[in-house]
Amino acid sequence: MNATQNQSLLARREEELTNEVVQSFDGTASPRVGELLQGLVRHLHAYAREVRLTEPEWRYAIDFLTRTGHITDERRQEFILLSDVLGLSMLTIAINAPTDPDATEPTVFGPFFVGDAPEIGYGGDIAQGAQGEPCWVEGQVTDTRGEPVAGATIEVWEADEDGFYDVQYSDGRTAGRARMTADPEGRYGFWSVKPAPYPIPGDGPVGEMLTAAGRSPMRPAHIHFMVSAPAHRTLVTHVFLAGGDHLDDDAVFGVKESLIQPFTKQPPGAGPGGRTLTGRWWKLVFNVRLAREEAV
Repeated sequence: MNATQNQSLLARREEELTNEVVQSFDGTASPRVGELLQGLVRHLHAYAREVRLTEPEWRYAIDFLTRTGHITDERRQEFILLSDVLGLSMLTIAINAPTDPDATEPTVFGPFFVGDAPEIGYGGDIAQGAQGEPCWVEGQVTDTRGEPVAGATIEVWEADEDGFYDVQYSDGRTAGRARMTADPEGRYGFWSVKPAPYPIPGDGPVGEMLTAAGRSPMRPAHIHFMVSAPAHRTLVTHVFLAGGDHLDDDAVFGVKESLIQPFTKQPPGAGPGGRTLTGRWWKLVFNVRLAREEAV
């Protein structure tokens, strides 16, 4: 058998193995689960054949995923971070985005959301000790026709001026996050701090991967929003600081032009919510347009 014939035989054996594994899922009770598993097998096997994956590389990949799992806990989601830096998060968002072009655009969820954020009223302060220049954020939640969405639930979270979320603090305190309810006109308003750019965590497998690839770990300055209301699509998005650094090289590919908004500088003196500022502060107006829940 010559070299060409041998290569052909090996390729046929590889293809036969893939087909055997795909067929092993033919009896899956759920057609959708079967589709997901068979598609996964086909693409994983195609990847291994394309790059001619070696056994040491396979073992390293298994170790990488194992370490990703070990570092993940209730306050840090390394698998979401991995999905983010590979662009899978944004691709999934694009596939599932509302078809209504007038809805506020979604972007990545990120690894730093915590579900037990404190409830605040209009004019409350989400910072709770997080360091940074004061920033007032206000806006209105409407549907895509401009009708107010009364009682919408708004979750917000952000990093401090040093780029750390509260889940990264060693003392376990809650800061830089809150939940609030829009008023009957869909309006909301809260105090926070001006966001700053920051690097994604580099002390885990994902940081190791970015270093090996020579990629920047930086994210541009932003505030996270998650807005929900009955009969509407839940929106997960950010608002980005206009003119800030790293808008063109976001490590997780999350920037969209429509989400870049100006944070305007304000002089010392009286501010919203009865607050008096002794130094400069910032103001952001961010209106949210929710898509209606689409009929299935």
